[in-house]
Amino acid sequence: MENTSSQPNPENILKIGSGFMACKVLLTAVKFKLFTKLSAHPDQTAISLKKQLDLNCSDRHFFDFLDTLTGLGFLTRTGMLENAKYSNSMDSEVFLDSKKPSYIGGILEMMNARLYGFWDNLEEALKTGTQQNEAKHGVNVFEEIYKDPEILETFVNGMTGVQIGNFMAFAKQFDFSNLSTLTDAGGSAGYLSLMVAQENPHMHCTSFDLPPIGPIAESTIKKFHLQDRVQSKSGDFFNEPIPSADMIVMGNILHDWNEEEKILLMQKAYDSLPEGGIFVAIENIIDEDRKQNIFGMVMSLNMLIETVGGFDYTFKDFCCWGEKVGFKSFEIMPLAGPASAAIAIK
Repeated sequence: MENTSSQPNPENILKIGSGFMACKVLLTAVKFKLFTKLSAHPDQTAISLKKQLDLNCSDRHFFDFLDTLTGLGFLTRTGMLENAKYSNSMDSEVFLDSKKPSYIGGILEMMNARLYGFWDNLEEALKTGTQQNEAKHGVNVFEEIYKDPEILETFVNGMTGVQIGNFMAFAKQFDFSNLSTLTDAGGSAGYLSLMVAQENPHMHCTSFDLPPIGPIAESTIKKFHLQDRVQSKSGDFFNEPIPSADMIVMGNILHDWNEEEKILLMQKAYDSLPEGGIFVAIENIIDEDRKQNIFGMVMSLNMLIETVGGFDYTFKDFCCWGEKVGFKSFEIMPLAGPASAAIAIK
């Protein structure tokens, strides 16, 4: 955040420069399932929590850990040190309890397991323009992810976590009254389809993704008891037609690819839509002045580390590509946090 006072102030420099420390405190708490434990049993002492987590650090350092989380807004506290009792903050209770369907910690788990280490090589990524993930060692990152069930589950949970709030908001905010079918291309575990079906009882939805994802999506659909209106279908959206529907959605898909590939995917969506059909990209759309949506720009840098040519984009970019494909009109709908739905109408 820019210093707007008349006097120089190092606070923001130190805050951002040490940001990796606060980040790791949160990621560690998520890995320990701390918020899930506090949701089940709130108002716990540090000593009780330390014992549950089987930690061997000093009591003083564990107080520091919990009080850092409190200062960052993730916990609430009454009392002090050994007499303190801790509970989840409102946001942590809703979004960081792994037992709740609103849990977004999957993306944090993936950041801790994969991205945290990769981002140590941002300098090399900027110098060379090359990926800094598993591909750095000569392997195809998606092949590596999809061949290991444990890594695949972490990846899918991560994609769900980063988008679940957006999917819930989109399902509630968008007017589906004139639509009856939806295809989520790159639908992962199927949560967008499920959120839309829950909020709109007349909608029938298809979650379309690669074959290894199918069993995960089918399991999720069964948990929601929506097999009558939500189905999982396997395929490759680059090499096969996207299943036709009144609306086709891509959530955090376009930013994985270079501009030519983005236009190709939008063309494939266009080809599978009826006249008047709607294409939606749910992403961290960067503001036109490129000053406000810092998360969107940081995620674009993450595409430098994770992909070959992928990047995040502005709504103006989206409209330009859509016009090339043939879409007639465009809208943008703000969703949760830094994300928006970029909408194109055929």
